[in-house]
Parts: sequence; structure tokens; C-alpha cells
Amino acid sequence: MPRKFLAALVALLLSAGLVRADDIINQTVPDARMVGQGVLSYAFWDIYEATLYAPGGKWDPSRPFALSIDYFRALDGRAIADRSVQEMRNQGFTDEVRLAAWHGQMATIFPDVQKGTRLTAIHMPGAETDFYQDGRAIGTIRDAEFGRRFFAIWLAENTSEPGLRQALLGMP
Repeated sequence: MPRKFLAALVALLLSAGLVRADDIINQTVPDARMVGQGVLSYAFWDIYEATLYAPGGKWDPSRPFALSIDYFRALDGRAIADRSVQEMRNQGFTDEVRLAAWHGQMATIFPDVQKGTRLTAIHMPGAETDFYQDGRAIGTIRDAEFGRRFFAIWLAENTSEPGLRQALLGMP
């Protein structure tokens, strides 16, 4: 089934309320199963719970996978974009022109979130990253390098949150 047709069908079903928000992962990641799950905390506050899904429950960056974040607090969408760019810089990515372009795209895509909001990012290696809010498509960034850098925030060895990375990857 062509990808554009599948995306249109999923969007139609979501808008009609016939597909649950979690189903978008199953529609886009073959044999999607949870790899791991963890909570990001800052000081005394839990900020969000992240869950990584991959084919057969085994993460491979060369295959489609999804990262869902369930927020415990209200956050400004632009602040989420700002932090994402800062994390990419902290990992050593220094192409400021690309970071500025990505920031602009993320600031447009990322909504303000409230307690209970779920944002899901689906990585299509070598192609794009698709974003969903509570199962509804909210945007796409068509840049393979963006996908690698964005998901590295949580999954790279040099992440700023190694405990969360271990939990997401199901490591002891």
C-alpha cells in the first residue's frame, strides 16, 4: 500500500475517531512493540514519561521506530523546540544554519502541552520524522539528518539523560 495513501487513511480514521492515538504506532512501525519506558525528572518534578517502540521490541536505528512522550506538566511548544536544539548542540552538532531551520520547523509543529498530552515522533530512517499529538498528525520534518539528531537526544550514548536512555533501550 503506498505510504501517502496509508497516511491519508490513518488521518481520516483518526479524525473520525475510529483509530485510537496508540494505533498510529501500530500503523506505521511494523510489528511495533515496546522496547522500554522511563520518566524524565528535573529537580523534584516528573516532566514526562517516554516510551520507545520498535519492530519486535528491538530498537535498530536503521528501521522505523516511535518515541511517545506523555507529559505530566504544562510546557510551551516553543520551549520544547528550544530545548531540543540545545540538546543537539550539546551532543556536538554545530551546523547553526540547519539548527535554525529545524528550530523553526519544530516551533511551528510542537504544540503547547498540558498534563496528559501525548506527543509521538515516528522515525522513518533516511527519509523523515512524523509528529503526532494524541494520535493526530501535526507535522513532518523531511530531513534524514534531523531524524538522527532529534532521536539522539534520548538514544545516543552521549545523551544528557543516560538513565532515561537505559530505560528506553531496556538496559539493566
